[in-house]
Amino acid sequence: MMISVIIVNYNTEELLESCLNSLFEQNRDVELEVIVVDNASSDGSVQMVSKKFPKVILVANKENEGFAGGNNIGLKKASGDYLLLLNSDTRFVENTLSRMIEYMPQNPKVGISSCQLVYEDGEIQPSGGFFPDLWRVFVWMFFLDDLPIVGQFVRSFHPHAPKFYTNDNWYKFPHFQDWVTGAFFLMRKEVASELGPLDENFFMYVEEMEYCYRARKLGWQVSYTPVTKIIHLGGKSGTQKGSLIGEYKGLKYFYAKHKSSVEMFLFRILLKTGAILRIFLFGIIKGSKEARETYVEAFRII
Repeated sequence: MMISVIIVNYNTEELLESCLNSLFEQNRDVELEVIVVDNASSDGSVQMVSKKFPKVILVANKENEGFAGGNNIGLKKASGDYLLLLNSDTRFVENTLSRMIEYMPQNPKVGISSCQLVYEDGEIQPSGGFFPDLWRVFVWMFFLDDLPIVGQFVRSFHPHAPKFYTNDNWYKFPHFQDWVTGAFFLMRKEVASELGPLDENFFMYVEEMEYCYRARKLGWQVSYTPVTKIIHLGGKSGTQKGSLIGEYKGLKYFYAKHKSSVEMFLFRILLKTGAILRIFLFGIIKGSKEARETYVEAFRII
């Protein structure tokens, strides 16, 4: 049973090398097909992969095709029974793929799954979350999920670190979720065949959530399981401002694609109000010029 691992890379040469070394070292008992799609890097990533990992299928794009576009290129080349979208800022510390392949056949209705993601110090990361309906967007924009006690029961679209969920330790136990993060995104080949490509109108961010949304509509389950883990450095392949603006743009497109005009109108009001609130709290009260500029741009694009 073969697993195709697809890694989209953009100027993360050292992280990519570490990721690939750990992938091959820790998963010796798994039949692997590894595909690296490089999005026009200028840091020597392509040369490094060619020289040090000759077994890897390497695609060197002349332009940056984004996360969705890059993964779609990899998916077209993949021939595995399972397909794994993997970030370059991850590192394997155990035989994760073998354990995940054991898990999936035991849960035939699970079409997409993710393992536990941890930081280098072992702290558990949030991984995926809930679909962004208006209630969860409201909770997110008005910081309700940040409140003590309240945050344990009122969960927004945006996942929090496990320490907020002191009562049930959500990320320590297996459970179904609406979506899982694209850092480690394992799916059956049937899912990719049924859904087709990721929507390339999402350049980066939200595309994996939208893919899970379509999978759930077709009856597939999306699962999080701590049966195994990987290290995810998080934020090493992008900037905080870029991720926030990308997320806002992605959510706006998601609502335009899947929701009614009334929901879209209310959604925009919530995000604009949230941006104003953050300009005031972080940009003015805390005096962060970067935060002020970031949320001013976020307000503008919504």
